[in-house]
Amino acid sequence: MSRGIVVREGGNLGVTVGQRFENCTLALLRHSLSQCRKYELPAIVKLGLSKVSCGERVNLLHHWLCRSARWRKTVQQRVPWVISQADLGQNVLELGPGPGLTTGLLRLGVERLTALEIDAKAAESLGSRLRGSNVEVVGGDATAMPFGDTRFSGGASFTMLHHVPTAHLQDKLLREVWRVLKPGGVFVGSDSLQSWLMRLIHIGDTLVPVDPDAIGRRLEAAGFEVLEVERNADAFRFHARRPPLRG
Repeated sequence: MSRGIVVREGGNLGVTVGQRFENCTLALLRHSLSQCRKYELPAIVKLGLSKVSCGERVNLLHHWLCRSARWRKTVQQRVPWVISQADLGQNVLELGPGPGLTTGLLRLGVERLTALEIDAKAAESLGSRLRGSNVEVVGGDATAMPFGDTRFSGGASFTMLHHVPTAHLQDKLLREVWRVLKPGGVFVGSDSLQSWLMRLIHIGDTLVPVDPDAIGRRLEAAGFEVLEVERNADAFRFHARRPPLRG
């Protein structure tokens, strides 16, 4: 990692989702995980799948966790951790808000927030819920954003990069963020560290892990200056910016 990037261990500010599953449920999940490579389809059927509008299969356990009180508590801790040292400005872009738990917190500190969501049903639901607020929800693909260059003062991504289907597309997304940020604009984000639970809740779903030891180099390759990468027991965060104009 290049000079100037700070990589350090942080406190465990997040909450481990699923720590207290009831014993019977936990036993089933562990059994499914141990068999997933050999019997992936039976495990998927056991856990159940739902359809989302873009055609991806979504593990029902994953769907439930993302809307659970435990994940809400995690988000309430993780969002402040990610944005605490960043000045995002007043015209901010959020990538992949999903059900909007992060959006509800992020919008409180900015004048205008644009939330870009690839799933049409999720975008419609969130847009209806936040209609008349300082949030505009836009349906679209973060790897090919429907925005002009240098539009936003800052950008944020919360636990969504691993849903992008390939590392190549993840890198394309980073380049797109750089493109739509103003010079000097800040980009912050987080993603979960790998664990047995992360693998389990993504059976039949997209999971392309993001290596916290490599994210700094990947951001730099997209054109960013990387100010910090930090991890705790459950997740990592990054803080980068598009270089300001010189002279």
